[in-house]
Amino acid sequence: MKSTAILIPARYDSKRFPGKPLVDLNGKPMIKRVFDICKSTGLDTYVLTDDMRISNLFGERQCWIDQTKEFANGTERCAAAATDENFIQYLGNYDRFINVQGDMPDVTLEMIEKCIEQLSYNSAVSTVYTDMPEDKQNDPNTVKMISAYPSKALWFGRGLTGYGEWHLGVYGYKRHALAAYPNLKVTQEENIEQLEQLRWLKNGWQIGCSSVYYNGVEINSPEDVDEWHTKNFQ
Repeated sequence: MKSTAILIPARYDSKRFPGKPLVDLNGKPMIKRVFDICKSTGLDTYVLTDDMRISNLFGERQCWIDQTKEFANGTERCAAAATDENFIQYLGNYDRFINVQGDMPDVTLEMIEKCIEQLSYNSAVSTVYTDMPEDKQNDPNTVKMISAYPSKALWFGRGLTGYGEWHLGVYGYKRHALAAYPNLKVTQEENIEQLEQLRWLKNGWQIGCSSVYYNGVEINSPEDVDEWHTKNFQ
């Protein structure tokens, strides 16, 4: 059995930024930029989407599309793809998955490697974080993480201010954990915060976490696109 595959969920109709996966970043659609970086790791990489405009950027074996179901978040989309009878000929060969969110155009090899590393310990779920810049502390689009040193996530939230680490949108799952996720109870906290990782914590799962260096931009709004171009082409 192959070890690890990268999955990139890419929903076209983002509530906060419709069409976000196809936004132009220096002449390339963002989702293609994320895919190319992930593919450069040498790991098999797949895009999971709900829209033919995204799917058409990739080959049949590189993309899974489902236009019939509504998924609450990217992890649900990953779980559906990993158990889809028509796609399991590809995803059935892996025992670990790395979920790289499609709005992470500055994802790094270190983020992916750290998530894999945590799965090699006792964690069935893993993620990464970095130092929180002061200007992000009061931004509700920036997800904050509280951790127990050195490698256990305790909580995630958008409304936390003045403390916390900057949670980054990369996750690792062992196959059995990903398969369990759609059947876990959805709680009030997940609905309020709109954070998929809270489902793990509220159902008693531990999330291993690692600190990484990050100097990039997450694309949550049109203003972030301007920030990305400014930062990369000053």
